[in-house]
Amino acid sequence: MELLSAIRRRLLLHPLQRVIVDDFRAWRGIDLLVVSWHLAREIERNSSAQRIGVMLPTSGLFPATVIAAWSLGRTVVPLNYLLSRSDLEYVARDAGLDAVVTVGPMLDFVGGSVAGLKEIRPDRMKFKGFPPVRFGNPLRRDDTAVVLYTSGTSGRPKGVMLSGGNLGANVRQCQQWVDFGTSDAILGVLPQFHSFGLTVLTLLPLATGARAVYTARFVPRKLLDLAREHKPTALVAIPSMYNALRLVKDAGPDDLRSLRFAVSGGEPLPEAVFEGFKEKFGIEINEGYGLTETAPVTNWCRPFEQRRKCVGKAVVGIEQRIVGPDGKVLGPNEDGEVRMRGPNIMQGYLNLPDETAAVFDEQGFFKTGDMGRLDDQGFLSITGRIKEMLIIGGENVFPREIEEVLNRHESVKDSAVIGMSDGMRGEVALAFVELKEGAAFSEAALKSFCREHIAGFKVPREIRVLKELPRNPTGKIMRRKLTPETPSESAANAG
Repeated sequence: MELLSAIRRRLLLHPLQRVIVDDFRAWRGIDLLVVSWHLAREIERNSSAQRIGVMLPTSGLFPATVIAAWSLGRTVVPLNYLLSRSDLEYVARDAGLDAVVTVGPMLDFVGGSVAGLKEIRPDRMKFKGFPPVRFGNPLRRDDTAVVLYTSGTSGRPKGVMLSGGNLGANVRQCQQWVDFGTSDAILGVLPQFHSFGLTVLTLLPLATGARAVYTARFVPRKLLDLAREHKPTALVAIPSMYNALRLVKDAGPDDLRSLRFAVSGGEPLPEAVFEGFKEKFGIEINEGYGLTETAPVTNWCRPFEQRRKCVGKAVVGIEQRIVGPDGKVLGPNEDGEVRMRGPNIMQGYLNLPDETAAVFDEQGFFKTGDMGRLDDQGFLSITGRIKEMLIIGGENVFPREIEEVLNRHESVKDSAVIGMSDGMRGEVALAFVELKEGAAFSEAALKSFCREHIAGFKVPREIRVLKELPRNPTGKIMRRKLTPETPSESAANAG
């Protein structure tokens, strides 16, 4: 597999060079390789299944385990330790796992052993010497390299199968798009079980010779301290993390002066976060777009072509089109479903052939389920999810547009908008807001604010306040967890 070969070459080229710094240690190239050999021997001893589970904190242990598994020809299944116990056990069964590489704190976090899996414990191993390992046949380009389980929009998690070719293509696409290389250092806290954390934070620096600085828990002040110490050229985070960084009281431009770019993905970047971060640090966040099924990066708004409310052009090698409900390819600035094809698109969903077939059209384009538009220069804007789009009095309304307005209000930390049935209009908007610390809730004031900025029919019929909006493990708001039956949590304080 070309990606594995590229990583090995980089590590052997400068074996004594530090390639990773995490919460526990600094890793040289030779350290990663030696640890991977020891882990390979333990995987060989304890697992006979094709797929091996990995449940580790964001650290150098994760790529060492990936190298070990791929060298043995095994498929890696990163386990999301933030899933419910039942979902974790479902994933283990669905993937056919018989063993997991993990450490004590992870097992404590999830409440003990998972589905009877054998545990390979690097925290109990001694990595001395060069152990004999029968590597057999390493993964080939078209073999499934990882199975990443998505939270999905409903039901059980789905296993997205990505080949070594898919991952290698996306690493090359990112590298070419922003000229990423040996002079770069990337800082991040994203979990490596997530596609963004796997490809951009883990595989990209390893394959290109860049340094990686990891911290397993997001502590805003600590992240800024790491930036001052290690002078990264790239910061990879999600919008809620950027929002928390801009709220650190004594932070300023000097903390992040070394950055070439600050990359945001995983969910839409609110205007208030973009502007607030720019004001605080003097840096414009570069928004990107992608899905687990696309390995994940498909679009990236580079600094020299920055456009707000836009995720940039497609990276090299990806074809994109906007398609209407009737299957017709739409022209510039027309809203429709974003579809794409390219070498980074997944092989399919594990054990789900019908669902796999359903997400590809006749021309082999992957149906993202996202609504968007392309302008005449190929810049993509995401306007919402197809299933989340509201139809109010015959007009298409995207929750994101309303949320952007609500998020600009001085009292609102974040918001989520869903639809609820209405006898006259068919559907109306229902908003939920999470308030900033110490802010008072006034539904009347928020509605008045909305009327100043959006059409009257888009103004939420009702606004409710929640202590915390429901989020997935990466911090993305899950609208599907909200329903018209979800009550306001401090109705007694409403103004």
